Amino acid sequence: MKRRLVLSTIILSAFASAAPPLPPPRKPKLVLAITVDQFRYDYLLRFRSEYTAGLKRLLDQGAVFDDAHYIHVPTVTAVGHSTILSGATPMMSGIVANEWYDRALGKNVTSVTDSKTKLLGTSVATDGSSPRRLLVSTVGDEIKMSGQESRVIGVSIKDRSAILPVGHMADGAYWFDNKSGHWVTSTYYKDAMPAWVDKINEGKPAAKAETADWMPLISKPGAKPFCNMAAAKGDIPKCRSLEASPWGNEMIEDFAEQALLAEKMGQHNGTDILSVSFSSNDYVGHAMGPDSPEVHDITLRTDRVIGKLFDAVEKSVGMANVVVFLTADHGVSPVPEESAARKMPGGRNITAALSQALEEGLTAKYGAGKWIVGREGWQPYFNLELIASKKLDEADVQRTAAAIARRQPHVFNVFTSQQLLNGPMPGGPVATGVQNGFFYGRSPDLTIIQDPFYLFSTATEATGTSHGSPFNYDTHVPVVFMGTGIKAGHYFQRVAVNDIAPTVSAIVGVQEPSGSVGRVLQEMWQ
Repeated sequence: MKRRLVLSTIILSAFASAAPPLPPPRKPKLVLAITVDQFRYDYLLRFRSEYTAGLKRLLDQGAVFDDAHYIHVPTVTAVGHSTILSGATPMMSGIVANEWYDRALGKNVTSVTDSKTKLLGTSVATDGSSPRRLLVSTVGDEIKMSGQESRVIGVSIKDRSAILPVGHMADGAYWFDNKSGHWVTSTYYKDAMPAWVDKINEGKPAAKAETADWMPLISKPGAKPFCNMAAAKGDIPKCRSLEASPWGNEMIEDFAEQALLAEKMGQHNGTDILSVSFSSNDYVGHAMGPDSPEVHDITLRTDRVIGKLFDAVEKSVGMANVVVFLTADHGVSPVPEESAARKMPGGRNITAALSQALEEGLTAKYGAGKWIVGREGWQPYFNLELIASKKLDEADVQRTAAAIARRQPHVFNVFTSQQLLNGPMPGGPVATGVQNGFFYGRSPDLTIIQDPFYLFSTATEATGTSHGSPFNYDTHVPVVFMGTGIKAGHYFQRVAVNDIAPTVSAIVGVQEPSGSVGRVLQEMWQ
């Protein structure tokens, strides 16, 4: 009895002495959501001493979560952007890839293309884009549904990067159309382009880069340009595109500044959201790889454009009234040839060889037919009508195909859709990531994971690099919060990018999004 009394006293004393949970920071006038497309966490470390502007300010004044990861496969742009302000994994959101095979339509569809809408901002009649394939709400949607007077705007070069973070009820999403050289949106949002965007387009936003040299930001006398936007000049190559140059990010930042003013962001009774996704890092990174001078240069330039955006926000809203977060949609693998030069694992598999092996193996066991009807990258969708006509068991066909795929060089593991639906599933983080990324009816029939540092490529395009794997170089990205009431410092506990949405929801005082699987990062409250 005495022992129980002592134990009870200890427990009650512990409860009495425990500090009450801190409330979230003061509700901001604006949430500035910054995403850098293809920005590995280690870029914060590698180039830290060279940052002088926006990234420096975030690292000095922000709450830096040093072990933040995506918890889904594949790690690609659409999936990452759909996660950031929804908190959902693909198994909840339905956004399983940048594009996938739609069995009902018999063709591939993108995550946002919408034939029921039209593009605004260009004279060419083209289908528009929308968030209709996103099955969950975002923080912006929850703010709107709460009845707050607010504005929610998304900006990027890519349509999916502008649309998916801001969700269904956004006041606008704007992206750049390279064919017309205009900023565009879709009739999903409005019947006519706002006058302020027309004015930007009249000024020909891409004009200043038409003949420019991309010079290294930090260069020695006599340094050569990386490329020229207009044409090759001697040993100086032509730049790949406007998107794959620093001027792409500069255009995004310029447009975001105009949106701040024209939409009076941060000046409404509720909390506004401005989502800005810098896309050029991804184009440069794919072409040149994470260890290239070009990626180094555009990373330093990203520091400066973020700093310029902060200056504009300070002037129009006041940074004391703003909560900022920075993240990325995915990382990237080293260029396989660079890995080989370092005596590291890595190489390329040819996508066509995999498809051929699957077709031949299934034909050998079950008879002739077109077994693969669609693909998401290298992941196959099988012919369900053929399987039915031959009175085969779908799970058995998938198991056979998985065994064939596992025999291909440098395949780490293979999961079938029937296995993901019904089990059994192996343990471990890779299997969990694949399960989190699976949505029946949209995901492929096989999910084929390559060995670390290996990529699938076409025979004619075996250059550059990519992403999409469950390994740290693709999953580990920055998560940094900055604002009044947020305690600056480094936080080394493991967190998920999915934690951003419930954290922002707590800060702005709304229900967390419908598919969110994250938690509130309350350890950074002051």
